Amino acid sequence: MLSRRHLRIKVLQAIYAFVQSESTDLVKSEKTLLISIDKIHELIIHQLSFLLEMKDFGVNRIEKSKTKFFPTEEDLDPNMRFVENKVLLQLEDNRAYRKLHGKLKINWADEQDMVRKTYLAMHEKPFFQKHMNDPKNSYEHDRELLVKLVKKLLIEDELLEYYYENRSIFWAFDSYFTGNVLLMKYLKSLNESDDEYAEIPQIFKRDEEDEDKKFMIDLFRKTIINTANYEELIDEKAKNWEFERIALMDTILIKMALAELLEFPSVPIKVTLNEYIDISKYYSSEKSKVFINGLLDKLIVDLKEKNLIKKTGRGLLEY
Repeated sequence: MLSRRHLRIKVLQAIYAFVQSESTDLVKSEKTLLISIDKIHELIIHQLSFLLEMKDFGVNRIEKSKTKFFPTEEDLDPNMRFVENKVLLQLEDNRAYRKLHGKLKINWADEQDMVRKTYLAMHEKPFFQKHMNDPKNSYEHDRELLVKLVKKLLIEDELLEYYYENRSIFWAFDSYFTGNVLLMKYLKSLNESDDEYAEIPQIFKRDEEDEDKKFMIDLFRKTIINTANYEELIDEKAKNWEFERIALMDTILIKMALAELLEFPSVPIKVTLNEYIDISKYYSSEKSKVFINGLLDKLIVDLKEKNLIKKTGRGLLEY
């Protein structure tokens, strides 16, 4: 489920934390990095559970409305579209999900006020109201609703985000956002034909797990181990800039790019350049993006002239 972009971002965050803590324990930091990846998967399971909790809350609310002294016509004949969402019912029966749910001991009993507020906020959303009154009633429509609920409700739910942040340091803003993005990706992949034995995808694709983990750990380790050498290279090309004046985040991004250029023969130069420039758009300023782009351009030209960049495979050296 995680792309190489996500892996690079997790490494960026891990290196930033490593530098800020002034730690020298690489092994411990690597373990923390792997734990942070596992926690994203746990967050996805929690969010699936939260969607199901809202469904159950809706069922209880409907049942209570029927017992009023003077129930309205709507109370007696409620709209069941959400509580009978085909995808949620399918998920509820999924054995892999139930096993993970039990293992994580997820329980929303003490968070019913938050569930209620999110449930009510959901009913205020125009896209939700449209869905509830849409004559079309299909698996695809139900799946689309859940994706919209994650994108337009859960991601923006400050109360829910605050809840997760207080539960784990690994569930701060960026991981919360990443977990929800991956959750939407998972929901979009579901099919009506999936039975109770369908697997819940892991963070790493099964056939690429070892390769992706190795890429992530190697990028983390090689960037830190070679940091002094990379600082010299940066200092040589950063004219009119004292190294200490370059923002820490910018420095880390450039060092990571250098690690890929010099230590990862299977990663094309263009991919490395484009990835770190794109990442800098979100983790640095507009000026930083321009600075990183210009500096990497100079470094690549110089390193190629010195024959220090060695790529394997057709097309990997082109730039």
